[in-house]
Amino acid sequence: MKKLIFMLWLSVLSMPFMGIKGGIYLFLGMLSSYGIYLLLANIFGKINKPAIPVNIKFIFTALIAVSFIFPLLVKDYYTDVAILVCIYIILALGVNIVIGFSGLLHLGFAAFYGIGAYTNALLTTHFGLGFWSALPLTLIVTSVSGLLLAVPSFRLRGDYLAIVTLGFGEIIRLVLNNWDSVTRGPNGISNIPSPFILGFEISSLMFYYYFVLFFVFLAAFIVNRVHRSRTGRAWLSIREDETAAEAMGINTKKYKFMALTFGAFWAGLAGALFASKMHFVSPESFSFMESVFVVCMIILGGLGSIPGVILGSLILVLLPELLREFQSYRMLALGIGLVLMMIFRPQGLVRNR
Repeated sequence: MKKLIFMLWLSVLSMPFMGIKGGIYLFLGMLSSYGIYLLLANIFGKINKPAIPVNIKFIFTALIAVSFIFPLLVKDYYTDVAILVCIYIILALGVNIVIGFSGLLHLGFAAFYGIGAYTNALLTTHFGLGFWSALPLTLIVTSVSGLLLAVPSFRLRGDYLAIVTLGFGEIIRLVLNNWDSVTRGPNGISNIPSPFILGFEISSLMFYYYFVLFFVFLAAFIVNRVHRSRTGRAWLSIREDETAAEAMGINTKKYKFMALTFGAFWAGLAGALFASKMHFVSPESFSFMESVFVVCMIILGGLGSIPGVILGSLILVLLPELLREFQSYRMLALGIGLVLMMIFRPQGLVRNR
């Protein structure tokens, strides 16, 4: 009965886009598909079918190999989308530290992303610094902002922490939007220079892709090593049961500070790469929906799973681009996919072992 109600609900949601007839056809199609599934399950359910082994390490090794030759095989448009995927992977890895490893429900991570982008933009345009000179200062500013947010919120848990971080994200967005003398308000900051390596400007999409890909590998390696360290185990214990972790002698306050600071560090890196790639930043790029979008990536891929975060980022950035021809339906399809994912596989695509 619940599945029938769910199919009917999806059909009603689709009616504003597909019409009443289209909604009825969608309901009948889902109903017939589910009937065929039940029929096949009854026929083959008692037969011992050989399991198809899925080697996650092999899949990601193949993806890494493809990533090195990807810009050589596709047009510039797809390389541009791949650069955006890489930036979101770095950002999602930072969010995964806070939510996936530590269990802190943070809904304002776009604020750190925006602080990183604007700090890099201001340092390179107003103060004449290059990308490499501005990057350490950018990372310091974003890390300190993560530490400052941790001070009033380390005693909070669950929904209360989510409300505080949501408010922090909105405060940063409004400051960026209204501090005209520094951020130029809604007009944003333009003419952000490209990075240089050994006097060579990284201006073409192919070279910038490899530039960002290097930071993706670096971020994944460092986050994975920290995850396997004593600090990572302390974060996981706080996520599972903070009271029990504190009773066992873990300084939960210190490790919460470390999680928020370390997560903000990677958000600052993603923001700096975004600013130097787009050559322009504005407050609209760092709204609350951006935070929700990144949280969806780690939930879809699997909380606490680094391969899952990468896979979730790939899907949620690439899928809207692949469905661009169906402009009116792509967000509906994306929403339906997320709902189905939470119903049938709530642990994510790649479960954290």
